[in-house]
Amino acid sequence: MQNKKNDLLNDVAEYYTTKLAEYGETPLGVDWNGEDGQILRFEQLCKIVEPCEHFSLNDLGCGYGALYGFLLNKHEKLAYSGIDVAEVMIHAARQRYTDQSQARFIISNKPDQIADYSIASGIFNVRLGRTDDEWLAYLKSTLDILNNNSSKGFAFNCLTSYSDRDKMRDYLYYADPCKLFDLCKRSYSRNVALLHDYGLYEFTILVRKQA
Repeated sequence: MQNKKNDLLNDVAEYYTTKLAEYGETPLGVDWNGEDGQILRFEQLCKIVEPCEHFSLNDLGCGYGALYGFLLNKHEKLAYSGIDVAEVMIHAARQRYTDQSQARFIISNKPDQIADYSIASGIFNVRLGRTDDEWLAYLKSTLDILNNNSSKGFAFNCLTSYSDRDKMRDYLYYADPCKLFDLCKRSYSRNVALLHDYGLYEFTILVRKQA
């Protein structure tokens, strides 16, 4: 089982390494269509963060650190950890924010410390030939990682199974939002929000932990 997971993570790292080489530090370089969609996506995910002067955040699958740049425009004080399995992504992020002492970037498939919040954006979309069952097992194990490394809550997004059939692609994973909402309610917290009203073929789930 562990070898299968390692193979999966290696394939993910190779996939995004190729994307970054082709498109550079742009939304296309992390397999998104454009900047407008990327910003809209970040806005949904960051609804997990309660208004406060200072907070810490783990960004799982951080890519070249675009979420950190988004957060900087809204929050002066935050402790940010970016985590990615692709070495080239982490190198790009470190170069991009070399003067930012409140940001750190590590090569890994999980955070190395607990933060107030954790976010995962786009890491469940490209299943790279895995079956639905294999990919769902990976998704669930990753949600456990987000939960275990967040003290106040976590957020993630997925492509939706309610997408138009003619636009769906075999190499992408389309999750059932109702099933994941139920999973999060039963496994992680009573306070769960499902956001499926922001105009993209995806949804975002916010899991708020009890005070």
